Formats: sequence, C-alpha cells, structure tokens
Amino acid sequence: MSLRPTLDFLLYDWLDAESLNQRDRFTDHSRETFDAVLDTCERIARDKYAPHNRTVDMQEPHFDGEKVILPQATHDAHKAFVDSGMMSAAQDYDIGGMQLPYTLQAAASSFFAMASVSIGSNMLTSGNANLLLVHGTDMQKEVFAKNEFSGRWAGTMCLSEPQAGSSLSDVATRAVPDGEDFQDDPLGPRYRLTGNKMWISAGDHELTENIVHIVLAKIPDENGKLVPGTRGISLFIVPKKMVDTAGQLTGERNDVALAGLNHKLGWRGTTNTLLNFGEGKFPVDGQAGAVGYLVGQAGKGLHCMFHMMNEARIGVGTAATMLGMAGYYASLDYAKARPQGRLVKKPTDGSGSAVGKDSASPQVRIIEHADVRRMLLAQKAYCEGALALELYCARLVDEQKTGDAQGADDARLLLEVLTPIAKSWPSEWCLEANSLAIQVHGGYGYTRDFPVEQYWRDNRLNMIHEGTHGIQAADLLGRKVLMEGGRGLTLLAGRITDTIGRAAEVPELAHHAKALSEALQRIGSATEAAWSTGDPADALANAVPYMQAFGHTVLAWIWLDVAHRALAIDAAKSKAATAGRTGATAYFFHYELPKIGAWLNVVESRDPTCTALPEEAF
Repeated sequence: MSLRPTLDFLLYDWLDAESLNQRDRFTDHSRETFDAVLDTCERIARDKYAPHNRTVDMQEPHFDGEKVILPQATHDAHKAFVDSGMMSAAQDYDIGGMQLPYTLQAAASSFFAMASVSIGSNMLTSGNANLLLVHGTDMQKEVFAKNEFSGRWAGTMCLSEPQAGSSLSDVATRAVPDGEDFQDDPLGPRYRLTGNKMWISAGDHELTENIVHIVLAKIPDENGKLVPGTRGISLFIVPKKMVDTAGQLTGERNDVALAGLNHKLGWRGTTNTLLNFGEGKFPVDGQAGAVGYLVGQAGKGLHCMFHMMNEARIGVGTAATMLGMAGYYASLDYAKARPQGRLVKKPTDGSGSAVGKDSASPQVRIIEHADVRRMLLAQKAYCEGALALELYCARLVDEQKTGDAQGADDARLLLEVLTPIAKSWPSEWCLEANSLAIQVHGGYGYTRDFPVEQYWRDNRLNMIHEGTHGIQAADLLGRKVLMEGGRGLTLLAGRITDTIGRAAEVPELAHHAKALSEALQRIGSATEAAWSTGDPADALANAVPYMQAFGHTVLAWIWLDVAHRALAIDAAKSKAATAGRTGATAYFFHYELPKIGAWLNVVESRDPTCTALPEEAF
C-alpha cells in the first residue's frame, strides 16, 4: 500500500499547501515543484532506505578501536539524502536551501522515516543548524550551520549525563574560559569543557567529515562552584575536529572521545554513544579539555536549546507515526492475503446454538474476521490521525514564519500547546498500532520473518526520546496550558469549536461534533479543577492522564476536521478513501474518545492514589 495518496490528500485537500505559494517566500514554487520533491524522496526512500532496514538492524554499529563502522548501505543512503538537497530544503536560497515550505519538507521526510527510521541522523543535524541560525553569531552560522545544512558535517544534541538523565538541573559538565583572550576568538567566546554525555544519538560515525556537538554545560562561579538548577546552564558548540574561520579542518582532533556504544532495543542503525569531553585523550594545543564556543549568552543555554528540543520533539512524533504506519501497511497486506478460519453463521438447524461454522467451507482471509478489522481500523485511526497532526504542526511553522503578525503569533502559541501532544501521542498510540500489527500477524508477528517486530522495537524508543511521557505531561499541564494567561488553550479551543460548528451541519458528523464539544468542555473543567488548590503537586500528580485525555481530544478534532473536508470535496474519484477516513473518524469517536472520562476523573478529583502510597507498600 502506498503512503502517497494519504499525503496528497492531507497536503493539498486538507491543509491547502498550494496556497502557501502566494506568499513572497514561496512564490517560486508550485504544485509541480512540490510533487517533484515528493517523487524524489519517495524514490530515494524506496531504493536506498527500505531495502536495508533489516540490514542496519542486524549489523549494529561497532568500534574498531579507531572509528565507528556502519554498513555501506547507511553511507549510500546518507549520500543520496544529502545529494537530494533535503537537508536544507526549507532554508533560504543564500545558504543553499530551496525555500520550500516546511510543511512540504515534513511530508517528504516522512517517506524516509517509514522506510528505515534508524538510517542516518538527519533530524538532529537539521535541528542543530536551525538553532544556530537563531542564536548563533554570524560566524557560527557561516562556519557551522551552513556546513551542516550542506551535509558536509553532521550535528548532535548533548544534554543528558549518566548521573542526571533528564534532570538538566543536575548537569555537571563544566566549561571554563580558555586563556585570557577567550572572549576574542572569532568563532565565539572559547571555553574548555570537561564532563560526560550519555545517550547521544549519532555521537560518533564516519558519515561526514566532522560532527558538531551542541553541548549543555555550566560555567563555574568565582569560587569554582557550579550554580545549582538550570539558571547556570550555558550552550556550546564543540566540534569533533577543530576548524578554522573558513570552515576548513585544521587537522587536529578536539578532546572529545567515544567512551562506548549503547546497544538499544531499536533504532540500531543509528549510533548511540557515551562521550567523554576533556579527558585528555586528544589534547588541543597540548592541553586537556574539549574546546567549545559559547552560543548566545552565558547562563541562557537552556533557552537556546529549547529551540532544538521542540523541533526534535515534533521529529520524534513523526518518526513514531511513520513506524506505526509501516506496521499498519504490513499488517493490512498480511490480513488481505492470509487465509485462516471461517466466518460464523446463523444456525439453520433449529438447535438454538448461538454460533455456527461450516467446517467444510473454504477458509477466509483474516481481514474478513471482525476482530482483525477492529485492529486494522485502530491502526488506521492512530497512524493517519497522527500524521495529520504532525503535518498540521508543520503548517503552523510556516504560518509562524510567513503569516501576518497576528497569524504568526497565534501559530507560535498553538505550537507551544501542541508540541507535547505532537511528541507524546504518536509515541504512545502508534506504538500500540505496532503491537496490534504483531497481533494481526499472529505467531509470525513475533519472528524476524516479518518486519513488524522490528517496527515495534524501533518505536518503543520514541516514548523516551526527547523527554518521557511524564516530562511532556508536566510541560503541558504545568506550563503550556497556563502560559500567557491561558491564551494558547483558548486559541486551540477556538479552532476546535470552529470545526465543531462546521461539522454539526453535516448529518454524518453531527453526532461526532456533539461528542467533541462535550470533550472540550470536560478538558476545560479538568484544567481548572487540577489547579483549583493552587498547589503544583496536586495538579501534576495526574498530569499524564490529563495529557492522554488532552491528546485524544486533539486527535478527535483532527479526525473530525479531516472527515469534514473529505466529505466536502468531490469524492467520486476516491469513494473508498473517503469511506476510510469517515470510518476511521467513527472508530475514534466510538472507541477512543470515550476513554477520556476515566482519565479526567482522576485529574478532576486530584486523586492521590499514586502519590499517597507509602514507599514500603510498593
């Protein structure tokens, strides 16, 4: 089954991506150029990524004592991706970009994520370079960002540490001024970093000639002590190999050493590393300490890093979505081809038996069984709904960059509210889709003869990538729905209400519109009830159920809007596709949206069950 018709509908019929070409930034583009980009990426994904998804899973990265070894297929796929220009597709012409709408770049990139999510590390390179475009100096943009966008260099994000994990307050990597003239380095104020960073994706490899690490570290105070909390965190560019102001390698290694490769459940094609900074293995100018260049202001590193983290969170959500989609397509093909069992029939012998089967009749394909159809429809609802959400967020990025002042500000705030959902919802429910794909395959689903077990393993990582469910939930309920006086939540509610009003006029959707209206009201009352005591501990004790209910409400809105559009356009050429979209909408409203009641019950009552249980009772 092909992804392309779904993308075409979401991009052109639902999001009206062609209308972006009326904006100054995108006037060189047309439906034809958009389709050409999609064609190219679909072809590269089909030819260079998909055939080697199992290869990179089986042939994990290994260190030969000098360098990390990856399969040749990974090098070939990375080269094809770089040669396509997609690394910088949404960037300005003057830095080698295509000035393509981010909506199209996101859609085109989905082909790669579905074909083989762990080949390459392009998401972090792009995010790294985008961060530098916003917060870096002109020289840092020229030397580091441009070389990353060209594909000549790769980028990482170095946050976590072995002793700290996701608790960035406990970052212990130190950065001290490098010499009396440290402020005068043209690449930025120069520091020496010492410390360890864990779980660094693509932290070492030979795919590119250099790797640009973006590193969180703390600058000690006048007494040599690190400032507690996040206030003292600064951000640094730490290249694997030293470079000059022309962006050329000097021939000297920076003091960044691979301490070990982590062997993961999934995403095995991407190196995941423990890096030691400043241990003295590669002294620079005869001194231990990794040379790093300050980005932005000292002590404001986390503010800068969030620019990259938010982009990465949406990227993780998209990866989760496409892994779910890959499993859905595989299980759908299997269900259409696999004969097993017979359908129940109404007894004709007057025996009163509730069910009956004709054992002499031919077996039927398993897609004809009701429970298999339930599992397939659940996957469709989860994955196509999540893809629509991710593309909607991408469309907001374009609005933020090119809309009028009010539209851009609204898009910014909507993105703030939706980002925790865009990351967390697909990583939970598209993982469930992968589980259902295994179930559809039966015993074969657990074997490596079929790809669905790998899709599940790869997707299980996404619940942890870029912040766990707990972190995303605390961000949503503890910050995002409250920020700017709750204006982001009000904006989102306004858009949901607009869809409800339009859908209520369509007989097939009116019942769903009423259910979504009730769900939206319940979210509002639950938000107020959670914060009614003013104690964050009370509110956040059930932040994850809140986020689950919030996410399901958002996805119900997405599906209702998609179904409304599907019914509104001429469906003569795609009656089956329209039936699929309205059927997935009905599934979501009948089977999924009612779940929010259980989740919000504990939120509204500020249920203390989890927090009140004594430790010794576990």
